[in-house]
Amino acid sequence: MRFGVESDKGRVREMNEDSYKVITGKDGIPDTFIVADGMGGHNSGELASRMAVDLSEEYLLKYLQPDESEEGIVSFICSMMEEVNKSIYFKAKESDENYGMGTTFVVGILLKGKLFIGHVGDSRVYLIRNSSLERLTTDHSYIEELIKNGSLTREEARNHPKKNVITRALGCEENVAVDTYSVDVNDEDIFILCTDGLTNMLSEDEMLSMIKNNDDPQYSCSELVRLANEKGGEDNITVIIVKNS
Repeated sequence: MRFGVESDKGRVREMNEDSYKVITGKDGIPDTFIVADGMGGHNSGELASRMAVDLSEEYLLKYLQPDESEEGIVSFICSMMEEVNKSIYFKAKESDENYGMGTTFVVGILLKGKLFIGHVGDSRVYLIRNSSLERLTTDHSYIEELIKNGSLTREEARNHPKKNVITRALGCEENVAVDTYSVDVNDEDIFILCTDGLTNMLSEDEMLSMIKNNDDPQYSCSELVRLANEKGGEDNITVIIVKNS
């Protein structure tokens, strides 16, 4: 398994409110990858996303059992994200400047020959297999709701003025609904975890082409961020690429 990671504030935002965490090489703890995209005034977005990844790491290191059943892993991910959600929610209530802060969150845990995913918001996980790219997560966004009910096409969504409006995040309410997924991991599979600062700037075809034509995941991450900035860099950009090779 090889991985690369890159995070950048982009060309428009004053600071980077994205956070990420890579947990690897720890005894008894499976390889874990986390991406979060914070939102809120002042520095609240950065605080929310940093809390999300740091608290998740603490929870993982403390409670995850490597011999957990597949159902147990899914349950663990939900419990972890629910606990993190409450921590951010109550932290936000402590001061006016942090009120309403929240963060997207996506986690991928490699265990038992599968990638187990927990997801809230519009950060994404993709799989590249046999030279084709598949999105594994479904955005919790206003745009996704319009696409689901047939009032908007994917192509129209790319330039919609409300493309950044999300309908679910960690920290915004005391309770949160967590989406979970699991996928078998095959030889040569490539997984991408990223924030919308990447996917709003680059098409999925552009992402696939860049990653497919470069063997080094770190180089691919850096090039994807460079391209997103070249196309405007309208938001913070974070990408993790994991190669099972």
